[in-house]
This record gives sequence, C-alpha cells and structure tokens, in this order.
Amino acid sequence: MTTKTIEKINLLNLITKAKIKADVILGDCLEALKRLPDNSVDLIVTSPPYADQRKSTYGGISPDKYVEWFLPITKEMLRVLSPKGTFILNIKEKVVDGERHTYVMELVIEMKKQGWLWTEEFIWHKKNCFPGKWPNRFRDSWERLLQFNKQKDFNMYQDEVMVPMGDWAKTRLKNLSETDKIRDNSRVGSGFGKNVSKWVGREMAYPTNVLMMATESSNKKHSAVFPKELPSWFIKLFTKTGDVVLDPFLGSGTTSIAAFQLDRNSIGIEIQEEYHELAIQNINEQTK
Repeated sequence: MTTKTIEKINLLNLITKAKIKADVILGDCLEALKRLPDNSVDLIVTSPPYADQRKSTYGGISPDKYVEWFLPITKEMLRVLSPKGTFILNIKEKVVDGERHTYVMELVIEMKKQGWLWTEEFIWHKKNCFPGKWPNRFRDSWERLLQFNKQKDFNMYQDEVMVPMGDWAKTRLKNLSETDKIRDNSRVGSGFGKNVSKWVGREMAYPTNVLMMATESSNKKHSAVFPKELPSWFIKLFTKTGDVVLDPFLGSGTTSIAAFQLDRNSIGIEIQEEYHELAIQNINEQTK
C-alpha cells in the first residue's frame, strides 16, 4: 500500500465501565488482518484510499492496479467477518482520460469470485457539496456505499434506522382509494407490492438507500474524513450492542468513535503513524 513498512503492530485498548473496547492497530492492514481470528468481526465499514488519491500519505494506487491491490485485503476480510456479518465499502470511480474508470465494477466482479455476495448499494448524497463544473461534467455530490455479505441470511436491524413519516403522509394517507386498501403488486413482475393503508397512523417509516449527510467539516487533520453519522447509521443497522466493528483504513478514528459511542467494540487499523496517533487522540477525546 505504501513504500513504508511498519513491522510492529501496536494495540491500544480503551475500556469503559461497560467493558466496550476499542483496539487501534498500527500497521499495514493486510498484515494486521492476518492476525485476527476467523469469523471474529460483525461489521466492516471502511473507506480505502481511492485510486490515485492520497499520494502524499498513502502512496496512491493506480486505477489499473487497484483491483490487484485490494483483492488480498478483501480475502482476509471475508475470513474474519462472521457468517451473518456485513461489509460496507465506501468507494467512488475516478475519471481517467475523460471517462469513468471501471475499477469499481471490476472489483465487485472479482469479489464475487472470492465468495462475496453483492447484496445492496447505498448512495451517500453529500448535502454540503461545493458547486462546480468541468468542461465535460459537473462536480460529484455522491459516493457509493457497497454492501457485501457472506450469505443471504445476515443480521439486519431495520427498526433502528427508521425515520419520521414526513409531510407527504398528511396528504397521501388522508384520502385512500380502494387500491390503497389492498396489496397492490407491481405490474412489471418485480415482486414489489404495497398496501398504503398499513401506514395510516404511523409516525415512523423505513428509509431509502439514499443517505443525505453533510461531509465532515470539524476534522481538518486528515486528508479524507467521512461524517461520523455515516458509519453510525450502518452500525445501528447491522449490529447490536457488544458486537465488533472493524475499519481496516481507520484514518482519524471516525468509525471507532461511532462504534464506541453506540456501545460496540471496535478494531481500527492505520498504517500511518501520524494518523494512528491522531485516531488515539480523537477516540480518547470523544469517548470520555
């Protein structure tokens, strides 16, 4: 991942009264993952270095070499993830010579060959994205969050991420048609169906797979920080209290902080000593 090699794997254990633990590992994630037991992690949430980005800190990975670089890591993730666990990958294709590179799609195909199931895709819509344009495109305001599992039967706690019904319910549910009072199946054969009347009187609904969150603005000490709300949402959706959350590209510690504050154990791996120390500092400050 970088020309710099850190042989020593350091662990920092932070223990609360509830015995929730955060392990912060200094080292190359591939080597560190090899030291973790099989089926020992309930959720993996991470944002690895994107192709050709973070060159000054992580060396940068060529788009043409990205799949080759990442597959040994996903192989170890598959081993350490519990049978009913979930892997969430935050990633985005870059533009090369005027067109989107295909390394993300190629990675998904190769991961499926490893044994992963590509279960779902979420979109992170960045609410505070700055405006801008280029000669042949506009500024990106979203990123992918790809969900992978080891099997079709995985842990998912949908009620933990429900959202308010919203103003639409005041008008849509006020005057129901006869069709609204029965299960109305899709005409295109998708298997999707709905009974609108079942939502009458409810205050909460299930969310969509588009997550509207602002980009992180409070942490200026790391080259790429996603908002704490992002890993928090997936931690609530796919884990329960006491489960283990892993981020093999921990950066400044955001995932571990989110896990810690939700009473989950966490393991974070970071190769850069500067960011490893920053993660420890941030976790200590945010979990007092």
